[in-house]
Amino acid sequence: MSLVKTSSDPQSSAVGASQGLPRANAASLRRRSFLVGAGVTAGLAAVARKLPLNVIEPAHAQAVRPTQDAAPEIKHTVCSHCSVGCSVIAVVQNGVWVRQDAAFDSPINMGAHCAKGASLREHGHGEHRLRYPMKLVNGKYQRISWDQAINEIGDKLLQLRQQAGPDSLFVVGSSKHNNEQSYLLRKWMSLWGSNNCDHQARICHSTTVAGVAQTYGYGAMTNSFNDLHYSKAVMFIGSNPAEAHPISMLHFLHAKELGAKMIVVDPRFTRTARFAHHYVRIRPGTDIPFVWGILWHIFNNGWEDKAFIEQRTYGMDEVRKEVAKWTPDKVSDVTGIPEAAVKTAAELLARNRPSSVVWCMGITQHHVGTANVRALSILQLALGNIGVPGGGANIYRGHDNVQGATDIGPNPDSLPGYYGLAEPAWKHFCGVWGVDYEWVKARYGSKELMEKPGMTVSRWFDGVLEKNEYIDQPSNLRAVIYWGHAPNSQTRLADMKAAMQKLDLMVVIDPYPSMTAAMHGRTDGVYLLPASTQFETEGSVTASNRSIQWREKVIEPMFESKPDQEIMYLLAKKFGFANELCRNIRVTNNRPDIEDILREVNKTCWTIGYTGCSPERLKMHMLHKADFSPTTLRAETGPCKGDYYGLPWPCWGTPELKHPGTPILYNINVPVIEGGLPFRANWGVEHNGVPLLAADGSSNKNSELDIGYPEFDHVFLKKLGWWSDLTPEEQAKAEGKNWKTDISGGIIRVVIQHGCAPYGNARARCHVWNFPDPVPVHREPIMSPRRDLVAKYPTYDNKANFWRLPTLYKSVQEKDFSKDFPLIMTSGRLVEYEGGGDETRSNPWLAELQQNMFCEVNPHDAVQVGAQTGKYLWVESPNGARIKVMAMVTERVPPGIVWMPFHFGGWWMGEDLHDKYPEGAAPIVRGEAVNTAWTYGYDAVTMMQETKVSLCRLARA
Repeated sequence: MSLVKTSSDPQSSAVGASQGLPRANAASLRRRSFLVGAGVTAGLAAVARKLPLNVIEPAHAQAVRPTQDAAPEIKHTVCSHCSVGCSVIAVVQNGVWVRQDAAFDSPINMGAHCAKGASLREHGHGEHRLRYPMKLVNGKYQRISWDQAINEIGDKLLQLRQQAGPDSLFVVGSSKHNNEQSYLLRKWMSLWGSNNCDHQARICHSTTVAGVAQTYGYGAMTNSFNDLHYSKAVMFIGSNPAEAHPISMLHFLHAKELGAKMIVVDPRFTRTARFAHHYVRIRPGTDIPFVWGILWHIFNNGWEDKAFIEQRTYGMDEVRKEVAKWTPDKVSDVTGIPEAAVKTAAELLARNRPSSVVWCMGITQHHVGTANVRALSILQLALGNIGVPGGGANIYRGHDNVQGATDIGPNPDSLPGYYGLAEPAWKHFCGVWGVDYEWVKARYGSKELMEKPGMTVSRWFDGVLEKNEYIDQPSNLRAVIYWGHAPNSQTRLADMKAAMQKLDLMVVIDPYPSMTAAMHGRTDGVYLLPASTQFETEGSVTASNRSIQWREKVIEPMFESKPDQEIMYLLAKKFGFANELCRNIRVTNNRPDIEDILREVNKTCWTIGYTGCSPERLKMHMLHKADFSPTTLRAETGPCKGDYYGLPWPCWGTPELKHPGTPILYNINVPVIEGGLPFRANWGVEHNGVPLLAADGSSNKNSELDIGYPEFDHVFLKKLGWWSDLTPEEQAKAEGKNWKTDISGGIIRVVIQHGCAPYGNARARCHVWNFPDPVPVHREPIMSPRRDLVAKYPTYDNKANFWRLPTLYKSVQEKDFSKDFPLIMTSGRLVEYEGGGDETRSNPWLAELQQNMFCEVNPHDAVQVGAQTGKYLWVESPNGARIKVMAMVTERVPPGIVWMPFHFGGWWMGEDLHDKYPEGAAPIVRGEAVNTAWTYGYDAVTMMQETKVSLCRLARA
């Protein structure tokens, strides 16, 4: 059947497939079978088989007059899609990116690419990019100049600031920005005077950051993709790396060849599940009962690591009490998993150690996401799998720099480096920035607002629509800037559209006009600014395993696009704080210097060790990738000898200290100066009379303190007699400071030289007393089909003033939607597309592979509504939305559950929005956004949106 648009199929969005591939034979596209899929690494080959040979020849620059071709230049860059961090060799000639080669010397991807990585060059020269600034006039986008755009946007924002205060603006930052741009945007918002900024991590892994940090000390992946080589068993839960992180699978498959056992826990039989020794099909939203069911067997059989628990954890006895309630019969009833399957999973993990647990958004995107994360973190503590090669809590992040943007970017509840918003943190940054603290405070509406977490990207539209009396700030939101973020990755799109229509001003800054440009339903008050891609600037990017890599600029900015840091500077000039923004940063032709921005990061973010990763060290790593082991990530030879690839943070002290990076967090078998660490002392020395510091003898190799100890400050150093190890200059800067605020780096240097960790040596917390549930407990999904279980395991009470907004829980769950909406709805990723999909669905190489938004339906449920593969159906949800998608009848999903990918956009409840985009800029493939139909639900700690379990019904279209 044909998947491209014909005159008899007015609804199909695949029209762009033939238009977007003018060089190809369009007839060949019509021969594609339904939902052509790319394998783990075979995406480009699949395209090549269907296209004329000359389509994939190197591109050539068209010269205006005859010139002699310049010699090819080799540029080293990093894939801009998922967070694995695959290196790419770009070949540039006469300013044109003519070829890309796989980086065979990269220890991360070792010459491999997935479909997205193999088609990366297209993003630099993409025909569907936004080419120049535009303004919406009478419902149509018109071209304007950069000067006009900056002046009009600036005038309107300054007017709103005067009328409603700085908190009337919300900025949605990007996880596609490099580290330097992410840092500069948080600084930009601080000087504007608001904490109302956020980015993608809020809606993908904020629950990971909170849950893991409050358990171990840092909110990040503990080991690495490569470290799976040492694993004897791996459990992938809510994770589908074969599609979401394809190249990471190479490392696990290597481990599997060496005998590692594989467990996959997912409601859907995924491409990852096909490799599993043990596949577990779970009811969505019941992860905690499953994990406690595993621990029930571990405790019952004495399989736990008793010495590890005794010496390095706090509160495991409280966990035992909760786990004891989850007998096998209860676990089976709630999760839908047979008792034997739970025991098998427990035995595989316990008898094949070190064992690793890998999770993604199937765990995090729940209203109990933080509790889910903590349950898995506790499981690994019980097994003694933290701080060892082959073990770990391994969290695969989504976008290429979502880790770095989280670490040092536009978070509403912290300054860069997770410093928080208290006065000492502000004074630390003001000191390094060279700006007066009182001046910055005056930029905010008040000191209270300066120290109050802002709104979140998951709820900004409620900040527009909610009555002001219920909002914990003086004004509703009046303007929003979408700066490199796709709106269709957020839930409740109908409410978002209503908010967009109510705004005074909306600005979209992006290389490709996201769905924001088409879905708003406005006739004016919208500006589109063309940002450059990451291949048109330089900078660093942090992979999921905390390795930081340097991207060289591949090509100059295309069309009239500008790098994000230049746009920030131009707006700062308009607002009058450009000098404060770049006091320590060189600016050339309105473009802040990326290397200078990183050097400022090196001087500020001591907390997570972004201080030792200078531009020079990162560039050296990229040029000498071949010297690093693809298993240990350590350079055994060459100029980087002893370093771990990308200096995975924390890379302690100043660059001159030459700390090698930390490949495995919390490994006490390695000296700190060589990359070892204990758990972080972040919660005091005791709680209710119980010690929080590690037991005697549980400190790092070569540590001069063979006991648990608190974090270091000037007082502790003096008591130990180590103060004299500081130079006089270091003493002057360290006086009255702790390891986090000593800008000399002297405290960290001395502490490490004595074999200790700057942040102390503590126990991991199994009992987190400052969370809604100190020990994770099961709470039924907000939209639960099991009404019998809602009474037993209810959600939270409603909250007021939670991230500045009221948030509903029990009042939503109490409504029984299951009678009218009997099917569970869940969502996930495809290998062909990334995130909201605007870039990848505009790429002709990828668009040809996956041409329709679809819904997987079990044959049993398909019969009930007459759904047929390749035919359209309506998916209707309790929020009143209905989306038109193509049916795919398959047993990949069980009866009662439907699954949809979340990368699509460009339709609105059956209507193709092609004509709403700027001319020539609509994505090649368009379809319904699954989040149009998604319902209410937010994590009780982080405001993470619920996207993995809701209710729906189907109807034939």
